[in-house]
Amino acid sequence: MKETGQKQVLDRSHLDTLEKLLSDMKYGNITLIIQDGKIVQIDKTEKYRLKD
Repeated sequence: MKETGQKQVLDRSHLDTLEKLLSDMKYGNITLIIQDGKIVQIDKTEKYRLKD
């Protein structure tokens, strides 16, 4: 958990969520949506590679 002034930037639940999303994903991206200096949404787009 990191704090800048009175704003909490990242807490343990955010880290846990990101860790789980990353551990399940092989290809794709994760986007953090920030509002007023806080994470309000996490979007995950996963890609599946098809072999010929």
